[in-house]
Amino acid sequence: MFLLLLISSTLVALGAALLTVRFFDAAILRILHTILGAELASAWQRYLRFAIVVVGVSGGVRPLDLEKYIAPNRPGATAPELSLERWTLELYRSLIDSLQSIAWMLLLFFIGAMIAYVLLRTVARRRSQVATLDDEA
Repeated sequence: MFLLLLISSTLVALGAALLTVRFFDAAILRILHTILGAELASAWQRYLRFAIVVVGVSGGVRPLDLEKYIAPNRPGATAPELSLERWTLELYRSLIDSLQSIAWMLLLFFIGAMIAYVLLRTVARRRSQVATLDDEA
């Protein structure tokens, strides 16, 4: 029963990660095109897809929490029974933890992308000001 729960929670986390990749794919590609250009954007997009899946699965599957169903944490105690309610709770927890991990990763990506975009705009504005001053002189 434990092995089935582990596989099920992995599939739930993987499904959540793949749906998230599909949902954010176009936005990530546009941002990367703006910041990095067409040459590097597709390579970085592929890396971010991989990172979303890894972060989603690692955040959604918690082997140490699931270990309680194999061995009790105190001598003399029994392992909890895997009832339908526990299954539901564990799979829900896998989904929410997976999405939470992905949300943090994407938040960091979008903050970094915003900083890079502002820096690029500032450099471009300064270049245009310098070019305008050179043309006037």
